Amino acid sequence: MSKARLMQGNEACAEGALAAGVRFFGGYPITPSTEIAEGMAKLLPKVGGKFIQMEDEIASMGVVLGASLAGKKALTASSGPGISLKQELIGYAAAAEIPVVIVNVQRVGPSTGQPTAPSQGDVMQARWGTHGDHPMIALSPWSVRESFDTAVMAVNYSERFRTPVILLMDEIVGHLREKVELPEADEIEVYPRRQPSCSREEGYEPYTPSEDLVPNPADFGTGYHIHVTGLIHDETGFPVGSPKITREVIDRLHSKIELARDEITHVEEYFMDDAEYAVVAFGGTARTAYEAVLNARKKGIKIGMVRLITIWPFADKVINALAEKVKGILVAELNYGQLVGEVERAAAGKCQVELCAKYDMTIFEPSEIEKGIDNLVAGGKA
Repeated sequence: MSKARLMQGNEACAEGALAAGVRFFGGYPITPSTEIAEGMAKLLPKVGGKFIQMEDEIASMGVVLGASLAGKKALTASSGPGISLKQELIGYAAAAEIPVVIVNVQRVGPSTGQPTAPSQGDVMQARWGTHGDHPMIALSPWSVRESFDTAVMAVNYSERFRTPVILLMDEIVGHLREKVELPEADEIEVYPRRQPSCSREEGYEPYTPSEDLVPNPADFGTGYHIHVTGLIHDETGFPVGSPKITREVIDRLHSKIELARDEITHVEEYFMDDAEYAVVAFGGTARTAYEAVLNARKKGIKIGMVRLITIWPFADKVINALAEKVKGILVAELNYGQLVGEVERAAAGKCQVELCAKYDMTIFEPSEIEKGIDNLVAGGKA
């Protein structure tokens, strides 16, 4: 039987990564993510894993990519300023198809901002932080238990699609403590490291894609020849200057995620059966929004909530279907307004979309979102 425990979101994230097979952590302490590094430093040696504190965030990202190329499931964790420094190598991971998970426990920015204050201001950074055309998977939990579950999911997706995955937490959830019961090891689905589909003697090319458009390059040290580069490369792994191959590679990077888009788009709906209006929220803000929706229903307002767990790729189909059903959508987010643009785009003018934003280093009160709901129902601005 699982035992109930009092845990912090950051602690659950570390344990989830470990349960998914992570055996290497490289990082640099930064508020409010430091407990993840502390947890990995404590837990990894017990399972034969390795923890290393690097001299900075750039080196931290580099070392986890090296560990992943050598066959270890790898994780790093940081917050806004550190994530900014990691961006070049996040792009390298996308181009070279190196599986790795980056946890971002968001805080107020820009720059050093307010290090101990909660924020959800890195939504667009998660998608577009590094340059060029590439897909991105980003997940956001709203509870301690879900911090464990999404950590497992993030590791599995990084391995399955050979891509960097961002676990977009926030300070609210990262430092929240709740009573949780974690699943037993045999209850957790773990995606293994992909292996070459042919021997060295059978014309092995590391970047030849499988049917799911994901290649199976060998881990370093297994006897296969492999060349890894951030340059556009063909199936041998070596750079090419071909317009045709450049387009094919970029198309494939997107298509390998797009093929599974519906499967990896996770949302939860609350009180939507008879809803005429809806709140869209994610992460720690969704906890407050849930309370606000309950209070609004007590006043007779038919409103529900759609909580986004998968932030990227964006839940276009879900939001488009929602916009056909309701009269208006209120987007509650702890930033100046980032997710609301995506909701407007996906809603495609089918209903009113309003923003309920907060960015003063304090969390939402239910009454603030309730006011936004009242204004939405009245047909005014939130």
